[in-house]
Amino acid sequence: MPENTEKPATWFARPAARTWTCPPAPAQAQAFHASLPGYAVTPLHELPSLAAELGVGRVFVKDESARLGLPAFKALGASWAVHRALAERAASSGASPEPVTLVTATDGNHGRAVARMARLLGQRAHVFVSKGVHPAASAAIASEGAEVTQVAGPYDDAVHQAAVAAAEGTATVLVQDSAWPGYERIPRWIVEGYSTLFAEIDAQLASSDAELPDLVAVPVGVGSLAQAVVTHYRSRPAGQPAPALLSVEPEAAACVIESLTRGELTSVVTGDTAMAGLNCGTPSSLAWPYLRDGLDAAVAITDADSARAARELAALGVSSGPCGAASLAGVRAALTGEGAEGRREALGLGPASTLVLLSTEGADANPHHQEP
Repeated sequence: MPENTEKPATWFARPAARTWTCPPAPAQAQAFHASLPGYAVTPLHELPSLAAELGVGRVFVKDESARLGLPAFKALGASWAVHRALAERAASSGASPEPVTLVTATDGNHGRAVARMARLLGQRAHVFVSKGVHPAASAAIASEGAEVTQVAGPYDDAVHQAAVAAAEGTATVLVQDSAWPGYERIPRWIVEGYSTLFAEIDAQLASSDAELPDLVAVPVGVGSLAQAVVTHYRSRPAGQPAPALLSVEPEAAACVIESLTRGELTSVVTGDTAMAGLNCGTPSSLAWPYLRDGLDAAVAITDADSARAARELAALGVSSGPCGAASLAGVRAALTGEGAEGRREALGLGPASTLVLLSTEGADANPHHQEP
């Protein structure tokens, strides 16, 4: 695939995406999650002050700062995928199989979620951690009993090393949330696991006497959560209004917006960013067709943008790290400033619109390095 090293674009819009449709996600993951110890629906906060600032009717923030005992949404995908992988292995062996080592690469929260599931299920875990991940985040993964290998390069390098280790090992299962040709089944299960989050949002909006959202904003790394967003909102019954879907990523790692602009899956050279969980250089091959056809718009933001958003969410009572706060920063970049009128028109938003922002992690989920 092509690789781009030039400064990426910071805005992309394709309003025709609202007419694209796809099959819905399987529903089994929701019942599975509800059966897990510690499962609880995470909050959906309505924040009127943000609605007033952004010139819309209502703003809701889905707060994933405490999900299944971890400070990020990733446990939903990891738990479902590990469950499916181990069940399949047990069925094929015809007996109780020996423990396996769950291998993965991470820039923070996914690795800890896989390690937690391994510990709870009596399995082992080996997690490859990319450059730029704060030592405290690596220590949190190790505290789950996982073997942690530090990688000198970026996230894509960590993924490569994890895949090699899983292929060369015995009794190993690669549990990666990024897909590539030939490796898509487990990433698909991870995406299915995220569907629980959107089923919760539907019920919460209904109980708040709110209409379906007019816009959903999602932080993007490799695009697996964004794929789940597209799957949920582009599989609505015929005739039901379709919301605009906005992806948000760091300017330092804007692989999705670059791919959308070029019209093909594209890798970018990543830089340093406090949004460590979004610091990915290549979109998932599984997610890419959904992002290409189902996203209305994409925006890239700076670390300063996400830091400001995190502070403001904290002041409003929502714990959010740099990645989670990216949704607010991205919506603000889209709906305010020079050219905002055209961007609002592309997103189909007006003064009565309802926005849902996905805050994917708590403030303490993924400590990041501070640049001078």
